[in-house]
Amino acid sequence: MMFGRFTERAQKVLFLARDEARRLGHPAVGTEHLLLGLLREGEGIAARSLQALGVNADKVRKEVEKIVAPGKPGFGEEIGLTPRAKKVLELAQEEGRRQGVSYVGTEHILLGLIREGEGVAARVLVNQGLTLEKVRRQVLMLLGGIGPISPGHKQSGMTRRSSQTPTMDELGRDLTELAREGKLDPVIGRDKEIERVIQILSRRTKNNPCLIGEPGVGKTAVAEGLAQRIVENKIPEMLVDKRVVTLDMSAVVAGTKYRGEFEERLKKVIEEIRGAGNVLLFIDEVHTLVGAGAAEGAIDAANILKPALARGELQCIGATTLDEYRKNIEKDAALERRFQPVMVGEPTLEETIEILRGLRDRYEAHHRVKITDSALKAATRLSSRYISDRFLPDKAIDLMDEAASRVRLKAYTAPPDVKELEEKLELLQKEKESAVVSQEFEKAAALRDEEQQVQDELERIKNNWVQRKELDQSIVTEDDIADIVSSWTGIPVHRLQEEESERLLHMEDTLHERVIGQDEAVEAVSRAVRRARAGLKDPKRPVGSFIFLGPTGVGKTELARALAEALFGDEEAMVRFDMSEYMEKHTVSRLL
Repeated sequence: MMFGRFTERAQKVLFLARDEARRLGHPAVGTEHLLLGLLREGEGIAARSLQALGVNADKVRKEVEKIVAPGKPGFGEEIGLTPRAKKVLELAQEEGRRQGVSYVGTEHILLGLIREGEGVAARVLVNQGLTLEKVRRQVLMLLGGIGPISPGHKQSGMTRRSSQTPTMDELGRDLTELAREGKLDPVIGRDKEIERVIQILSRRTKNNPCLIGEPGVGKTAVAEGLAQRIVENKIPEMLVDKRVVTLDMSAVVAGTKYRGEFEERLKKVIEEIRGAGNVLLFIDEVHTLVGAGAAEGAIDAANILKPALARGELQCIGATTLDEYRKNIEKDAALERRFQPVMVGEPTLEETIEILRGLRDRYEAHHRVKITDSALKAATRLSSRYISDRFLPDKAIDLMDEAASRVRLKAYTAPPDVKELEEKLELLQKEKESAVVSQEFEKAAALRDEEQQVQDELERIKNNWVQRKELDQSIVTEDDIADIVSSWTGIPVHRLQEEESERLLHMEDTLHERVIGQDEAVEAVSRAVRRARAGLKDPKRPVGSFIFLGPTGVGKTELARALAEALFGDEEAMVRFDMSEYMEKHTVSRLL
């Protein structure tokens, strides 16, 4: 590896790292020796950053000696680099490129050490309570012109930086930090919405997006997707190093007993955001701002935030449902004009299947089961058709989750034979004890032999079950999904699994089971439904408009009920107007 781009201090670090490897009797320079070299160098940005964060060479050397046993000092002059140390130096060069500089300094080696994440040095630093984000912030702060921190002022420097937003850290969650640690679920799709949010955030004024959509369509996922893009550096320059922090309004209000406490707490959060300068505030259920903390003689959160939003001192991403937006935000014109609406629609069936495929690994790891592709498709199809009061992809994800949970529990529940044999064994033991008390020793001996046989059989079944459980991987199939939908909706499983094409082909027979005769009406209705399902009709027009004519009792209403049951599984799945109830002039208002 060529070290021409390394600064003098960085090259000194490498020399000191080799010296440390010799002193500890190690055959090659590892990440731990690079860390000791950074600390011994003492003057570079890396050394000053580590000192400010409370790390010193003696503590690190003791930690290293605990993890890696010292050898015999005095290896030959030429000491090479371990593969991990080489990787750290490659990452250091990459850090330099990311910061747009042509050199590699001690700070880049330090960032490379933390990013590598698996070597001895990373373990030592993590044991000291450091993360990549903490170190990166400290390095950037020193690069930004803050002078060296003397050992005497080490603690104050650390406190000043780490507690830059203490109130907000207590009341919210840092989504960028969670994304960096891999604790957020992957965001599949939603590229258009995330791009729109980035576009609004990049505006000069009125740069506060508000995500509007039905519950469960993925509004929060858009904010998480933005946080993941920031971590992956797939964003414009003006959003680099921004933090997406979600603020919990209930936590802000909680515990504010006296007048003025709530306002003071929220003002403190705003001041911290203004001071940090790199925070994007995400408020889920943003409509809760209206009225939050309001009491007699006090103002609510929305009115406290309005001036800061208007002056551009903080950028806010809101998320709310369409109904709540109309009810709470639209009526407050001053608040509405500060937000730019971003509509988040329900994904299509194909997009939902892709989302489930992206999340499948997480759910398989959690439940320790295998989820088939057919199960994902069934979860999407059945939830879309039979669970009408919720929205994709939320309802499909819930179906997949609960089906996996059921399969996992089934695999870990002993078979029914075990319970039967355990009950039989308990009964035999009671009978044997009773025979001994009655001095019927022959009967007791026979019962003892039978008890031994049952005990052996029970052990055999249990051993087989344990072996089968270890060998077999529990698999979530389409049938498991159908079982869950059936338990949620009460629709029989066989009806859920019945192919729609089969049902449509035999629709006349299904209707004739309830409507005797009336062939012409039944055939006309069946043809119209088949046309609609085959995609031959105009999607903007109804499936069909029918007028059933005939005297009372021939089956007009019964045919409508039979059609509702054939299509939707329930004869009550229809809206029925009896026009005899609307004969008077004033009753027309009931239709409106």
